[in-house]
Amino acid sequence: MKLHRSTQRGFSMIEVLIAIVVLAIGLLGFALLQTTNLRYTQSANNRTMATNLAYSLLDQMRSNRLSAAQYTSAGFATAACTAPAGNDAVSQGIANWRCQVLNALGPSAQATVTYDASGEATVTLSWGERSAIASEDTTEFTARTQL
Repeated sequence: MKLHRSTQRGFSMIEVLIAIVVLAIGLLGFALLQTTNLRYTQSANNRTMATNLAYSLLDQMRSNRLSAAQYTSAGFATAACTAPAGNDAVSQGIANWRCQVLNALGPSAQATVTYDASGEATVTLSWGERSAIASEDTTEFTARTQL
């Protein structure tokens, strides 16, 4: 009895093409995962910066309680980094804080600062995410404390 040896060796062209297609789909999925991860990382970074900035202003208000009501002028809808309006520490602190907010959260950032008679201070920061998607809503962070 004679055994016939197969003359076929290696892979056929269709097998190689199927392997390349499967690899390409996997790589596209990985690329999409990376871009989504980058977007969420940037969003988390913006939230962290907003948190730090809001608590920074609240700490300024807390350290200067007698002038805490003056900090309500720190709020802005559209602002630019400008020199302080006065020579006092409150005006300089507000001007520096506004510049920090605009540098960290971008030109679309907005801030609202309130201080009521019971001593409750609220800082609300809102900003648009820096992405190519124009339909995204703004993100908002609010910090509230009793001075």
